[in-house]
Formats: sequence, structure tokens, C-alpha cells
Amino acid sequence: MTQVIALSAESRARAGKGTARQARRDGRVPAVIYGGKQAPVMISLEALAFNKILHQPGFFTHLFDVTVDGATERVLPRDVQFHPVTDVPLHVDFLRVSKDTTISVMVPCEFVDQDQSPGLKRGGVLNIVRHEVEVTCAADNIPEHITISCAGFDVNDSIHISSVTLPEGVRPAITDRDFTVATIAAPSGLKSEAAEAAEG
Repeated sequence: MTQVIALSAESRARAGKGTARQARRDGRVPAVIYGGKQAPVMISLEALAFNKILHQPGFFTHLFDVTVDGATERVLPRDVQFHPVTDVPLHVDFLRVSKDTTISVMVPCEFVDQDQSPGLKRGGVLNIVRHEVEVTCAADNIPEHITISCAGFDVNDSIHISSVTLPEGVRPAITDRDFTVATIAAPSGLKSEAAEAAEG
């Protein structure tokens, strides 16, 4: 189950570039909470506190309880707009969620059991095709990461999503093909031996 982080916010009276610029001058980050068949809520976040959270791993897979004017909304970050030069966050979009909300989200991959891969033991290289996998799941059931076992895979093998054990209630967003997550590439030594054998 995904981590829920408390976040305090202030309401913004209205939308628009002028009020957003003023919020940034005041050391705050403009944001909006939308979705859930309710009207959007314009808010602003304290910039220093938000930046600390933003740069922690898994920002887009964590739920937030945002409290504004005494009311708390459970939300999921969907987008952050950054300044093209300074990389300072300019605006944040939060989606309202509930236990019934089903979402698609990118989840980082974690590769384990590398010592149990014959190919890696022979000097093969783990070539990660997808560092993240898009999955569909309930909003309160977002995994922190997708664990992918390398056990049993040899040189030139591919690890497909069908061989990955996903948490209960989590399924790949891509359903029309058995896509590759990683491959075990041959080390240069094995490649040269294969080339010599082919020539011989």
C-alpha cells in the first residue's frame, strides 16, 4: 500500500497568472486539486517544504492528505510544471482519489536475485529496457516498486512482463503485448568467442 504524506496548503482566491506570480513571490507554489466530480480547488504550498517532498523518491506514486481551510483531501500528484531554466516548480496538479478510484501510474522497477542469474554470473550485463512500468491499480494500492527477479535467466534471455509477479490488484497498463522489461546481454568476451566460432 502506498505511503500517505500529510501536506498543509492555503487556498487561493482565484486562478490566473497574476495570482500565481504573487504566490511565487511569497515563497509558495501554486497548485490545483481536481477530479472526483467536484469543482477544482486552487491552493498554494509552502515552497521549501514542498521541494523537500518533491525530490524524495516515489513522489508520483505517493498519496497526499492535503489540508486546506480545515478540510483534508486525499490526492495523487499528476503533474509538476518546472521553470525551463531554474528547474523551480511553478505549478502542481493533484487528482482527488478515493478507495474506489482506479488509476494508471508509473512505478519504478527493482531488480533482485541477480546472483541467481546464470547469465549475469558468466559476466553478462543486465540491460534495463524499462526503469518504470505503467500499471493500473486502486489509488490506495499503488506499489512502492515492482520487484523483478533475475533468477534463472541466461545470456541473451529477455525478461518479459509475463514473468513478473505483480502485487495483488495491480496489472500492467499495456495489455496488448508481452513487453520486455530487461535483457541479459552477452559480455564482450562471449561476443568475440561467438564471432570467432561463426568465422571458424
